[in-house]
Amino acid sequence: MSMSTPGPERVPSTVKVDKTTGQGKPPAGKSGGNRPGGNRPSGKGGGKGRKPVTPVKVAGGRNWGPTLVVGVVVLIAAGIIGYGVFASVQGSRPWEDQVAEIDGVVNYRAQKNAQIDDRTHKEGPQTYATNPPVGGAHNQAWQNCMGDIYSQPIANEHAVHSLEHGAVWITYKQGLGADQVSALQAKVEGKDFMLMSPVANLDKNVSVQVWGYQLKLDDANDGRIDDFIKATRVKASMEPGAPCSGGNTTSDPVAPAAPAAGATGAATE
Repeated sequence: MSMSTPGPERVPSTVKVDKTTGQGKPPAGKSGGNRPGGNRPSGKGGGKGRKPVTPVKVAGGRNWGPTLVVGVVVLIAAGIIGYGVFASVQGSRPWEDQVAEIDGVVNYRAQKNAQIDDRTHKEGPQTYATNPPVGGAHNQAWQNCMGDIYSQPIANEHAVHSLEHGAVWITYKQGLGADQVSALQAKVEGKDFMLMSPVANLDKNVSVQVWGYQLKLDDANDGRIDDFIKATRVKASMEPGAPCSGGNTTSDPVAPAAPAAGATGAATE
């Protein structure tokens, strides 16, 4: 029986692992020159041709600039929309409610005064319950109220008819300072359903009226005048659709009423 001759004993090769790169290294004392590419110079860091990786820098805080700009724009837009809704709601309320909120306004319509509520057309001078009048019997011709400025007192009988048509009549005490008169004139001139004139013996510097409502003030620059105009102009008309053009344009007082037809100057027996 033949026996085979044992071959040379195999010695397992050992490979050391670099703890830094994780790559295998040949055993100590053995050169890597026999390996392909073993003589090539290695790049920095131990890897073939590797470049160092630049670390990504993370900002310390968030950039709030764009966010703040967007927030401001949103707030402004919300404010504009909110004001539009508020103004729409306010404008949709009855004008009587709006004028009632103006401090100092007197509502003569609520008083049910027969003399003020009288809307009949009468010739000749009339007697009125207030100065300036805010209603009552009046002449058939109205005072032109297309932004007209009258430098002299006008006939109450014509002006009251203008109030009936929805005009705002701005009056002021005779002798009021020029600056005050100019301030009032700027509110009237060129605006339809508006007229302005001085009034004798006025107890306040300024009196603004429509049919049945009146506001008396000391200062022509008082903001309540604009509020009153905005709330009542045209809206306070007792004859909606009636015009302000084509009326009387003079400051002359109304003529006395003509005698009734058939009347005699003396009684007969």
